[in-house]
Amino acid sequence: MNISISGNQKGFLSVEFPEINRCVYNAVTIVPDRIWENTDTRCLIPDSQENADLLLQRLYNTSLYTISEQDFNVLSRPSQSVALFPKPSQTIPVHAAPPATGQIPAEGKNISAPFIIEEYRKAIEARHYSKRTLEIYTTWVTRYIKFFAPRSPARLGEEEINQFLTHLAVKETVSSSTQNQALAALLFLYRYVFNRPVDGLGEVIRAQKPKRLPIVLSRDEIRVILEHLHDDKWLAAKLMYGTGIRLMECLSLRVQDIDFNQNQIMIRSGKGAKDRVTMLPESLKKPIKDHLERVKAIHNKDRAEGWGAVIMPDNLARKYPAGAVDWLWQWVFPQERRWTNAETQKQGRHHMDESLVQRAVHEAIIKAGITKRASCHTFRHSFATHLLENGYDIRTVQELLGHTDVKTTMIYTHVLNRGPSGVRSPLDML
Repeated sequence: MNISISGNQKGFLSVEFPEINRCVYNAVTIVPDRIWENTDTRCLIPDSQENADLLLQRLYNTSLYTISEQDFNVLSRPSQSVALFPKPSQTIPVHAAPPATGQIPAEGKNISAPFIIEEYRKAIEARHYSKRTLEIYTTWVTRYIKFFAPRSPARLGEEEINQFLTHLAVKETVSSSTQNQALAALLFLYRYVFNRPVDGLGEVIRAQKPKRLPIVLSRDEIRVILEHLHDDKWLAAKLMYGTGIRLMECLSLRVQDIDFNQNQIMIRSGKGAKDRVTMLPESLKKPIKDHLERVKAIHNKDRAEGWGAVIMPDNLARKYPAGAVDWLWQWVFPQERRWTNAETQKQGRHHMDESLVQRAVHEAIIKAGITKRASCHTFRHSFATHLLENGYDIRTVQELLGHTDVKTTMIYTHVLNRGPSGVRSPLDML
């Protein structure tokens, strides 16, 4: 099925469909001030670049059409041009075919920024990157587009990426990790969206990467901090220190991830989308069981009121339609109040927001009188350090932390060398 768009009406573009369905109809009705003619297969939209971009992007998003490369020469006309198409009689076919990411033409095409961002999001989602990575990468690409506006990023290359990264390091004085994060987002853009890998960046001014040792709390300091925490915040903090898991790994735990018989916890889709297993501290088995009893009572109450469904990972909701209300899939740390979907009006519970635990731990550190710059992640550093102090093998610690390279874990080996604390000052010998 071909859709033709032509400028044969003064001030309007004529959009003609051989046949129409609900997806196509919805794509057209998003354009403001459209006019349907006597037939349902043809309508008029105001002749403007904004309306044309909006219509084409909506048609593309229906997953029913893709636009051939040669057509972009006409669609993406120079910004100073007034007419949308060179000739009133010219038509631009939108060929029926499943769209694929990475099909945006590379050089010499002035493609709109919203269209690029939409394709970028599709490419990330198709590769099952995390939602947080999607948000961060999209933010960097948006900043990159605005930095060189009105030039299209499809026209840019290694030199402009170099300029942007140098600007981040020199003008905005970002950290080395932040600069590398921006670079990763841009490399993804050119490789998977523009289908043009970046070969060489030349001389890039790099933000200096400091070599810092992790902040570690002593056992007494951790004990005092835990005394100032209560209820589920206390349990979450104990889990982070007792198992070495990250904050979001802790809050994303589901009931079925805790194996009381094997004394282990399964971490699903951790950093880098990797699963791993860590131990379940014996001292936490009873507190967790008691906590889950209270959570189950809340879940049963939600189900009695007609709710109780949670968000399922990936597309498991399709495979297991009843799984969303199953006790095994419920969060170990559910939020206190139910949220309401604005579209469906359905209510449910997500896991506890990380800011609540972060705030509680921060206040506990202040109340404990600890002057170290500690946070929730400090529990993870302390876990690894204390294991090495107790004589555990570094490979074991690596597996528990989920590090791909043992070099990452070796940062904690500074505790094996007592350093200045193991040297007696000559002042103490006077």
